[in-house]
Amino acid sequence: MGKHALINVDYTNDFVATDGKLTCGEPGQAIEDNVVSITKEFLDNDDYVVFAIDAHQAEDPYHPESTLFPPHNIIGTPGRDLYGKLSGLYEEHKQKKNVYYIDKTRYSAFAGTDLEIKLRERGIEEVHLVGVCTDICVLHTAVDAYNKGFKVVVYKDAVASFNEAGHDWALSHFTNTLGGTVK
Repeated sequence: MGKHALINVDYTNDFVATDGKLTCGEPGQAIEDNVVSITKEFLDNDDYVVFAIDAHQAEDPYHPESTLFPPHNIIGTPGRDLYGKLSGLYEEHKQKKNVYYIDKTRYSAFAGTDLEIKLRERGIEEVHLVGVCTDICVLHTAVDAYNKGFKVVVYKDAVASFNEAGHDWALSHFTNTLGGTVK
């Protein structure tokens, strides 16, 4: 297997906490231990770990999501903070050279970011994905990874959505259409 990286997608208060602005609620909360455990495993192995976190401006009428979803992950709000135990894990490791935090403004962690450059510099051939929402940001990140030639691995017990049908569809799409691995 070639070098691999973990991409933690949007596991924030707004997407996971009970009072989050666009929360997955219980499905998102139920995966917390798995998200943290997988992240810790990658960190302990000195693998590259990316935190790809949605970053929106308050009252931005030009952002396409402004007509689709309520305001969420607004820069400078607690809703944008990493959720629960993942926050503490990040704080403990954020100064390490193998940890990278990126702001993203679109569904995919690749759109408008330097993620691909960072992965290529490190010779990474395979991306592992955890986080939320399975059928939105995780899916679009996986599609872009596939289109850029990366192998894709998704942890089914470390992704969640507020849409159960979308979650199930995305899990099958990862394997049946992207040729990825769902663990």
